[in-house]
Amino acid sequence: MIKLQNVVKTFDGFTALEGIDLEIPKGCAYGLIGSNGAGKSTILRILSGVYRIDEGEVTIDGESVFDNPETKEKIFFVNDETVQWNNYTLNEMRDFFKVFYPDFSEEKFEEMRGVLNLPTDRRLSAFSKGMKRQAFVICAISCRPEFLYLDEAFDGLDPTMRIVVKKMLVDAMLDNQMTVIISSHNLFEIDEFCDRAGLLHKGKIVFDRELDNLKGDILKIQAAFDTHYYKEDFSEIEVLHFERSGSLVYIIARGEEEDLKEKLSLKQPKILDIVPLSLEEIFIYELEVLGYDFKNNKD
Repeated sequence: MIKLQNVVKTFDGFTALEGIDLEIPKGCAYGLIGSNGAGKSTILRILSGVYRIDEGEVTIDGESVFDNPETKEKIFFVNDETVQWNNYTLNEMRDFFKVFYPDFSEEKFEEMRGVLNLPTDRRLSAFSKGMKRQAFVICAISCRPEFLYLDEAFDGLDPTMRIVVKKMLVDAMLDNQMTVIISSHNLFEIDEFCDRAGLLHKGKIVFDRELDNLKGDILKIQAAFDTHYYKEDFSEIEVLHFERSGSLVYIIARGEEEDLKEKLSLKQPKILDIVPLSLEEIFIYELEVLGYDFKNNKD
């Protein structure tokens, strides 16, 4: 299990993480989502032992991460920055990682390299962004880590290759009981691949939930009434977003579907339709409640 307890990290007076508490169970596919600068990449670097925390505690299977080679052997971090590998060929990357990961599987390496059809003798500087991403996924899975972290996991991959890479990751999770943490701006990818997600905003955790439960707790309501109701007339439910157009109201609310139906039925709606939100919609409305302006902030 991965545990972060009251973790604080600052950079030159800027607080990147402020009192983060997070537990990620073993074998989980976990998604980190949030706006730019929310702290997603900082968490991945802390969990990889790259950054030393200022306060709190970070453990993997009960052991500290920073400056702990035995724990780091269990971890592989696929960074979004790859420029430092530009002079390496794929075979040279393989030979490099074999030194640090004693369970490295050359058989798995050749199998995946063959599927993805990547050249072994060309420098990474000659690879496209998608090919670089494939090269690191090959190396990561071949190292057989217990914990795999991917920053912008599927960035640069075409739709067909995304399917192939996702299948490789799922197979590795099943074969090795691997825990995968993905940081991504692509909420569709998180929704499709992960079974749990955490939303970060300004260095704090907004929620940390299983996706099925999360999407069941925030619902979209479309209703029509004889009376013209306004947001303040719905104090009996937790409203995250409200719009009205004539007798029609559109509400994003937190709660159970049956409970919302029961409370809204007291207002005798002529039309009442309640549906779950997508992860992207949940992301938008949760941050809207926190004051994030999507019109003036582009991710």
